[in-house]
Amino acid sequence: MVSYVSALLYGVGGLVVAGMALLVAFQERLVYVPALPGLTKSYAITPSRLRLVYEDVWLRSSDGVRLHSWFIKLFPDCRGPTILFFQENAGNIAHRLEMVRIMIQRLQCNVFMLSYRGYGASDGYPSQHGITRDAQAALDHLSQRTDIDTSRILVFGRSLGGAVGAVLTKNNPDKVAALILENTFTSILDMAGVLLPFLKWFIGGPGSKGPKVLNFLVRSPWSTIDVVGKIKQPILFLSGLQDEMVPPVHMQMLYAKAAAHNNRCLFVDFPSGMHMDTWLAGGDHYWRTIQQFIDQNVPENRECESSGDD
Repeated sequence: MVSYVSALLYGVGGLVVAGMALLVAFQERLVYVPALPGLTKSYAITPSRLRLVYEDVWLRSSDGVRLHSWFIKLFPDCRGPTILFFQENAGNIAHRLEMVRIMIQRLQCNVFMLSYRGYGASDGYPSQHGITRDAQAALDHLSQRTDIDTSRILVFGRSLGGAVGAVLTKNNPDKVAALILENTFTSILDMAGVLLPFLKWFIGGPGSKGPKVLNFLVRSPWSTIDVVGKIKQPILFLSGLQDEMVPPVHMQMLYAKAAAHNNRCLFVDFPSGMHMDTWLAGGDHYWRTIQQFIDQNVPENRECESSGDD
């Protein structure tokens, strides 16, 4: 009996040590994936390939890191809504161009696409602290532009981008008009147990079970569940119920936390939507949902008189 208990304790201890080693050595590689397998982190295409008129924008984060972005305008004189777009953790902004092309057409908006540090043409190495600074630099840039309606800046974030966008929105109630979250996790702490199931006993967010003895090792917790309840602006939650990466219950939990403090929250699910293709699976319903949310919460100032015939 003693030997059995000893073996069990050694086994548990081994799992803890293995978990610690994985977290210390590989966590950034699990959370941030600037290059998809078999590809480089450089852009495969630019917006011009899709006949989009764009501007290369170079920024400096507050800690001096040089960042690259694309600003794609619907047409030169339109001062309609501008969406600050934050991508998922894998690949770069070029991989989102097809979705953004349709977004611009359907929503009649401008889109600002930021490359996080370490992604695309941006310098540096990704981290939660650094990417938070990067997002702020992008918003500050947009807020200072004179060719857009700065009262109509929305934040859109999918997955990791939702975590980035939630922090930015909370920190800038006077600059961000509304937030759109799609297939976003409650926290990296909770996702650790999804990606590496044996870790769920040692790492987790506020609502998880287990001792959480390894939480202190997580350098990028991205605890969105602790952020959404502090956001005052309108929030639209878009959830793909077939999400194979982030369990859909994460989005339900985020909505519940936000709606308890904010009566301008809307939750819409898409039965066939997966992690990356909810916008495709949702079809017309997906885009009409976003358009109605914008119309209700970020109304047009009617300064855009041209329809893009220039």
